[in-house]
Amino acid sequence: METTNGTLGEALLRLHTAITDANWQQALGDPGRVTDWTGYFTERIAERPWRALLAEWWPRLLPGIAGAATHPVIRVDHAVRSLLTEGEDEARIAELAHALGYWAARHLLLPTTVRPQGSATPAEALAALPRTPERGVLPLDGYAQLPHISGWLRTTASLHLPDDPEAAREGLAALVRAATLNYADHGHGHGILLVHAATAPNAVLRTLPALPRELWASSFAVAWTAAAALTTLYAADTPRPAPSAAGLIPEEVFERAVTHGDEHVIKFADTALDVAAGSEGGDTRALSAALNAMALIDKTD
Repeated sequence: METTNGTLGEALLRLHTAITDANWQQALGDPGRVTDWTGYFTERIAERPWRALLAEWWPRLLPGIAGAATHPVIRVDHAVRSLLTEGEDEARIAELAHALGYWAARHLLLPTTVRPQGSATPAEALAALPRTPERGVLPLDGYAQLPHISGWLRTTASLHLPDDPEAAREGLAALVRAATLNYADHGHGHGILLVHAATAPNAVLRTLPALPRELWASSFAVAWTAAAALTTLYAADTPRPAPSAAGLIPEEVFERAVTHGDEHVIKFADTALDVAAGSEGGDTRALSAALNAMALIDKTD
C-alpha cells in the first residue's frame, strides 16, 4: 500500500520515531508529527532556559511563518508575552513548548525567496504590491501563484531593510501600522485572512524583546514577506471606506471586539490598539480598521 510519501510502513515508522536533535529536519513541516514535536520541545524546554531554546529555534522556524495562515507565530507570541509580562511558571513554559511544536509541525516555506534591498518604507512597499488575478484562493494555492505574479518579486525587494537592530524594530512597527491601516481600506478583499497581514508581523514585533538583537533584522524581513504575500492574495483592489471611529476610545473598540466574539476580530483589534497607542495626535484610523474587521467578519454566537 502506498501513501503520498512512501509506503504505509514508512509513514507509521515516522509517526513512532521520536524527533531528536539529529533528525528534526526530516520532520519539519509534517502536520502529522505535531504530537512528536510537542514531546520534543517539552523535553528540550525542561533542559535549558526557555529564552535559549527560543533563540535557537526562532531562526529555524521563522522562514516557515506562512504555515497555517501564520497562526503558529501568533501562538508563540502569546506564550512569550505571557512569560515576559506575567512571569515564568510551569503552565506558561509548557504552553511555549506546545506553541513551538505546533509551528514546527505546520512550518511552510513560500515558493519564492524575498530579498528586501530597496529604499521603500513599509507603507510605500505595501501600497505598491500587485494583486493576484485569481480571487478567493486558499492560502496554499495562493502561495504557489506568487512567483508568477507580475511585479511580486520586484515590489517585495523594494523594501528598505536596515542592518541596525533598533532601526529594524522601528521598521517592523511601521509595517504593522501600514498593514493595519491597509485593512481599513482593503479588508473587504477577505475579511478573515487579511487580518494576518497585520497580526503576524505584530506577533514577531512583540517577540523581539525575548530574542537576541542580531535576529531582529531577519525577523523584520520574514514578517514583511508574510505580510506582502497575504496582501497580494487577499487585499481588495480598490479601497472602500471603513466605519468611523470618531468619538470612540481604544477601550470601547476592544470591548466591542470581545463582544463580537470572533478570535480574528479580537486579535486584530489587539493589534490595532497597539498601532493607535503609537500614533500621534489622536489618529483613529487604526480603530476604524478594527471596526472594519467587526463589520466584515461574522459574529461568533
